Amino acid sequence: MTVSFEATVRGSWDEDRIKCGMTPLRAVLRTLSLPYRGGVAARNRLYDLGLLPRAKLPCPVVAVGNLTLGGTGKTPTVILLANLLRQKGRRPAVLSRGYGGRANRPVSIVSDQNRILMAWDEAGDEPVLIARALPGIPVLTGAKRHLTGRTALERFNADILILDDGFQHRRLFRDLDIVLINAALPFGNGRLFPGGPLREPKASLRRAHLLVRTGAEGDAVEPIEEATSGIPCFHGIHRPRGIIEGRTGRLLPAGIMRGEKACAFAGLGRPEIFRRSLTALGAEVVSFMTFPDHHRYSHSDLDALRRLAAQSGAHRLITTEKDGIRLTEFPEFLAEISLLKVEMEITPPGPFAELIFSRLAY
Repeated sequence: MTVSFEATVRGSWDEDRIKCGMTPLRAVLRTLSLPYRGGVAARNRLYDLGLLPRAKLPCPVVAVGNLTLGGTGKTPTVILLANLLRQKGRRPAVLSRGYGGRANRPVSIVSDQNRILMAWDEAGDEPVLIARALPGIPVLTGAKRHLTGRTALERFNADILILDDGFQHRRLFRDLDIVLINAALPFGNGRLFPGGPLREPKASLRRAHLLVRTGAEGDAVEPIEEATSGIPCFHGIHRPRGIIEGRTGRLLPAGIMRGEKACAFAGLGRPEIFRRSLTALGAEVVSFMTFPDHHRYSHSDLDALRRLAAQSGAHRLITTEKDGIRLTEFPEFLAEISLLKVEMEITPPGPFAELIFSRLAY
C-alpha cells in the first residue's frame, strides 16, 4: 500500500523534531507556514481587540480543543464531560463542526436524544461516535456554532453547550476553554502548519482556562511549564475499557488481549497511542497499518488488511471505535474484527469536576 501524502508530511515533522537535515519537502512546508502564521495572528488579534464580533448565548458554553492537529483525545473527553454534567443534573448538548461529513446545512441534527438520525458519511465519524456514546443527549453539527447552539437551546431545551474541537472557534463566546495536550509530544516540532502540527502558536494557550495532558498509560511526560504557567493542569489517560466484537457488538473484558497476536490498524491523528494501548494490555502487535485521519475505507484496503493479518499470523484484527464507525458500510468485514473501546480518565477526578462546575455555575 502506498504511503499517503499526510503520512509523508507527518513524517517530515517528526524528522524535523529530531533535527534531521533540511530536505526540499521541509523547506517548502516551512515556507508555506509563513502565510498561515500571518493569517492566524491577524485573526486572533482582531478577536483580542474586539474588532471581530463574538456571539454570546444565554447559557454556559464549554469548548474542548487542542493546539495541534489530532491525536489528543478530544472525542472521549467530550463524552466524559457530557456524562459528568448530566450526572450533575444539567441538560448538555454537543456541538460539532462535523469534519469529514458531507452535510452542508447550517444546522444538522445527528441525534435528537431518542435516536441517531444521520449516517457517519453525512455527519462525520466523530459526531456519530459521540451520539452513540451519549444516548439522551442531542448532538448537532454545523460550521457556525452560535446557530447550532441556538437550535439546541430552542428545540432540545439544553442548558449547557459543549463545543467539540472548539478552541479555534472564537466566534462563539465560552465560559470555559479546556485544551488537551499530548503528554509525550506536546507541540511536535514546534512549528505551525504545514511545517508542523501546531494550529496556533504556543502563546495562544493563554486563552485556556484548563489543560489536560493526555496519552496512553505509562507515556513519558515532556515539560511544558514555560507555556502554561498559572493554568490548572490535569492528567488524562486513554483507558481501555473493553473489546467490542464486530459481529455481535458484545463488550468483552480488555484482558482477553493478553498474549494475543494482533494485527492492528487505525486512521487517527496519532495512531501510535492506539498501538501503545494494545501493548499495555499485553497484546503482541505483530503488524500495524496506519491510514490518514478520518480515512474512508475501500474494498482494496480491507483486502490488504486481511492479507496482512494472514501473513503476520495474527489471532485478531483490531481497530478503534472511531474506525469502526467508518466500517459500518462493510458489515462482512466488521464481523471479522474487534474494536478497542477507550474512555478518557482524568486525574485527579475530584478537583477536575469541582473546577468545571465552578466555572459553569449559572
